[in-house]
Amino acid sequence: PKIREEGLAALKITLEDAKAYGVDTVLLVPGRVSETLSYDDCWNRTTEEIKKIVPFAEKLNVKIAIENVWNNFLLSPMEAARYVDQFNSPMVGFYFDCGNILAYGWPEQWIKILGKRIAKIHIKEYSRKIADSQGKSAGFKVKLQEGDVNWPVVMKALDDIGYKSWATVEMPGGDTPEGLKDLCDRLKNILAS
Repeated sequence: PKIREEGLAALKITLEDAKAYGVDTVLLVPGRVSETLSYDDCWNRTTEEIKKIVPFAEKLNVKIAIENVWNNFLLSPMEAARYVDQFNSPMVGFYFDCGNILAYGWPEQWIKILGKRIAKIHIKEYSRKIADSQGKSAGFKVKLQEGDVNWPVVMKALDDIGYKSWATVEMPGGDTPEGLKDLCDRLKNILAS
């Protein structure tokens, strides 16, 4: 209960900060399923806590976007859609990460099912081949457009659901002018595909 109370207080501050800076969405990882925290307990506890803050998010007009970050929770697009829908508020959506989802399926399938629930997008690459040979997290050690995300299909799926918001690159390599240019060029190629 103390951890949930602290998390809710931090989310409230984050929502207030977002409003103050003119930001319309905050990212939330709602919980983590583990050997000691069951899936159903994680679902019930996070639902209960988020329901407490939804009226505040509505008042501020700042959306809470749930992200799957390999936290053993919300492992299918239909489940993620159901989770978001239970809040019955336009201020709760999904923060979709194209790379993270490759561990559970295909981004374009998630996009189709999540549809208008998608609040924001992370552009991230992932290689299943590298993950299979070097470990799950190693799958991220690939440049944009050199992994397994089928970007033209993903962009079409986003077009099909009418997505018009931000696409944020969440990849290393932008720490030099050359690296930043490479990321920007790759993002332009993806967005144009």
